[in-house]
Order: sequence, then structure tokens, then C-alpha cells
Amino acid sequence: MPMKVKTIGYFFTQALKSILRNFWMSLASVATVAVSLIILGAFILLTANTNYIAQAVEQDVEIAVFLYVDTPENKVKALGDKLEDISGVDSVELIPKEEGLRQLSKQFGEEHDLVSALGGENPLPDYYIVKAEEPQQVSTIVKEIEKLPHVEKVNYGQGVVEKLFSITRWIRIGGIVVVAVLAACTVFLIAVTIRLTVYARRKEVNIMKSVGATNWFIRWPFLLEGIFLGFFGALIASTVLYFSYIIFLDKITAAMSFLPIQRDLSILKNVALVVLPSGPLIGFLGSFLSLQRYLKI
Repeated sequence: MPMKVKTIGYFFTQALKSILRNFWMSLASVATVAVSLIILGAFILLTANTNYIAQAVEQDVEIAVFLYVDTPENKVKALGDKLEDISGVDSVELIPKEEGLRQLSKQFGEEHDLVSALGGENPLPDYYIVKAEEPQQVSTIVKEIEKLPHVEKVNYGQGVVEKLFSITRWIRIGGIVVVAVLAACTVFLIAVTIRLTVYARRKEVNIMKSVGATNWFIRWPFLLEGIFLGFFGALIASTVLYFSYIIFLDKITAAMSFLPIQRDLSILKNVALVVLPSGPLIGFLGSFLSLQRYLKI
């Protein structure tokens, strides 16, 4: 049978009265949720930025394919076509031996005549810079490249790349675990706070039980109270996270503009979509768990 409008109004009224009656306790509950969600949201932002930096570093992984020095020009071009046909390859760029010599001369400086020092000959090979569509495909692509003709050496920093992928994988796993733990701790804290409210009103609950009130009739005011407290806490947390991240972004951009962090503020929208619903949900779960365990309703 649908709940009557009058009954719903009663639940909301009782929840709001309880919040005002226990103002300081309610304030403590809101503060608990806000602080917990600020920590949770901050770690989500930290994890998102860590993943962003890791992804930026991963995208910079390049495969250098060095050809034999005496490889004919037509074979060099044919090899480029074969590289593009390898599954998982995103881009292929040829660095001719002349360009390689220019880059090397630039590193030595104009005062050094590198061409004359080399007897007027260019001993450098042509080479290709290959990028993968997905960084994890690098090792597979390298194995395919090594099978091709005219390839003398393939260099992609094997040890460094493998360590990089391992570190970024653990960062992502660790981020998920810590966020889950923080969420559980937040539920526990609000449950403890709501439990104090339940304990303070235990006589009222016993009277309601004695006159025949159903379990859910008793539960709903407490659950709505938890939802309200959670919502206000989440609203405060979202506001603090928004302005704090903007300030942090300005400071980091001014001090370390080279650092690849998330400058797209849509990340704050995504965090808000997590934090705002989490507050009422945590308040609901905290109230529900407190009632279930300690009131034996």
C-alpha cells in the first residue's frame, strides 16, 4: 500500500526536528561526513592526476628502429610500409641519416665541424620512430619488428618501460583499494555518530514500539536524518574540493608548468558526481546499520 502523504510529511518533520534538537551532534555528523568526503575526493583527484601523468609518460614511449647503414633507399621506404602494417602501430616516422647527422651536429655545437671530422661521410643509419596505439602493445610490436629485413637494432628502453608499466599498474590498483577503504571508514564514522542520536532517543523508540509502531515507521525518520546530514556534508565537501583544486591548479601551473596534470575542470564535475550522491548514501547506510545492530528492531 502506498505511503500516505501525511505519513511522509511526519517522517520529514521528525527528521528535521531531530537535527535541530540535537544541533551540535548534527553539526558533528555533517563535519564528519564533510571531512571524510573531502579526504575521499582529494584522493580521487590525486589518483586521477597520477593516472593522467602515468598515461602521459606511457604515451611518450617510442620504438627506435635502426636500419643497416648500407640499406638502399627503396628498401628503407618498403620497410616503412611494413612497419605501418603491423597490428597496434599508431604512427611511423622516418628520420633520414642526414637529419640524424644534423641533430648530432647541433648537439656538438657549431664550433665543431662534425662532417669534416668524419671525413666527409655520414656513418649514421636511417631509422624509424614507431609509436604504439596502446603502450602495453610495445613489446609485441618490437617482436614483430625484429623479424623484418634490414633491421639492425630496435631500442625502446625495455627495462625502463617494463618498470614504468608495473608502477602505473600498482598505482591504479592502490588507488582503487584506498578509495574503497576511505569509503568504508566514512560509512563507519557516520554510523557511530547516528548511533549516538539513536541512543539519545532510545526511550522514544521504545515507547513507539510499545504502542505498535512498525519497524519501518520507526526507521524512516532516522534514515531521512542520516540522508540529510550526509547531503549537507557532501555539499560542503564538494564546495571545498572545487575551490581547493582551482587554487592548487593555479599554484602548480605557476610553479611547474611542465608537469602534466589534469587542467580540464571537468574532472571536478566527475568528482562531484561521486561525492554528492555518496553523502546521502553514506548517511542512509550509517543510520540503517546503527538501527539494525543496536536497536534490534
